[in-house]
Amino acid sequence: MLRQSVFRGLPRSAFPRAPVRTFLRSERPPSRAVENLNIRQLAQKSEDYHRNRRIFLWSGTLAGIASFIFTAYKLQQELRKPVRADSALPPSDPLSEPNGAERKVVIRDEDGTEIVPTGNSTVPTFPRTLSLPSSSTAVSTGTLTSDGVEYTLVGLGLRTVTFVNLQVYVVGYYIATADIAALQNALTKKINPIATTLVPGERDQLRAALLDPVVGEQTWDELLAHGIPARSAFRVVPVRDTDFHHLRDGFVRAIQGKVPSISASTDDEAFGEAMRQFRAAFNRGSVPKKKEMLLVRDEKGVLSIEYEDGGAKKKGKGERKLIGTVEDERVSRALWLNWLAGKKVASEPARQNIVQGIMEFVERPVGTVAAQVI
Repeated sequence: MLRQSVFRGLPRSAFPRAPVRTFLRSERPPSRAVENLNIRQLAQKSEDYHRNRRIFLWSGTLAGIASFIFTAYKLQQELRKPVRADSALPPSDPLSEPNGAERKVVIRDEDGTEIVPTGNSTVPTFPRTLSLPSSSTAVSTGTLTSDGVEYTLVGLGLRTVTFVNLQVYVVGYYIATADIAALQNALTKKINPIATTLVPGERDQLRAALLDPVVGEQTWDELLAHGIPARSAFRVVPVRDTDFHHLRDGFVRAIQGKVPSISASTDDEAFGEAMRQFRAAFNRGSVPKKKEMLLVRDEKGVLSIEYEDGGAKKKGKGERKLIGTVEDERVSRALWLNWLAGKKVASEPARQNIVQGIMEFVERPVGTVAAQVI
């Protein structure tokens, strides 16, 4: 009784009540926090998030690549456009001509020597000037020294043969610097008898005449027959290993092909003897690539054949030796026409470049080229 009376005095809230389920009311949920998680829904949301993230990243990458390609394309287009300076060149300026870009580029090597690029990897450059002795000195000594007459490069080019353009040699045409004035005067008077220099229209007329197969051949034949230019030379440097017999056969065929074009008769015994002398000069062995051969024509038309042998070395080059001479000027004249003019020349690039060099001569007053850098 006492225990019951004690409990009666306590408030009802002091006693925890167990949940009671009745017919009309369901059981109460527990009072503590409960997390109801849907695993499938969470997995789907995670997959959607990563898929959208990948799509966004790939879209950004592709957009960056596309913008880079477009920028490079537009930049290439701009670089290919010709650049115009603030003011145009005057019509009298030689570089304003259509062929102004073909003018020779003169540079200097590590020794300060002026050289001209050839465009060939085996023989990359030619000297702008050569110093050669007179033919009389060469014949008397048989050895060529570096002291003598200065020759200036007019033009050069590569000779190729067969339909596959097999490269054979690089050839350059040199004229004695002191004799350039006579060539200037003769070509200028041919176009305009009262002029001392040619204007652009007249230079175009002369260019067309020199490149014409018939007129060009007649012009050079007449000039050479009168000793204009008095002293000139062709410098031949093979770009592949060859031999003297191969070069001789090519030169002989060239001379025979040009004989009908020269004004002088070649049916006499003297011309036959001259050709035998020419062949005899090439009765030698091999010609390694990069070895220099000079064909020099003096004021009398005498042809001197000089070759860089393997003797004393100076800066990687051998000593020039005289290997033969031909006194009949008809031989050298026919050989010169093989490179200078006609329907078929040994090297069309060389002929074109030589004509361009001639244009650089006649654009200046007669007698002023020797004092200027060509």
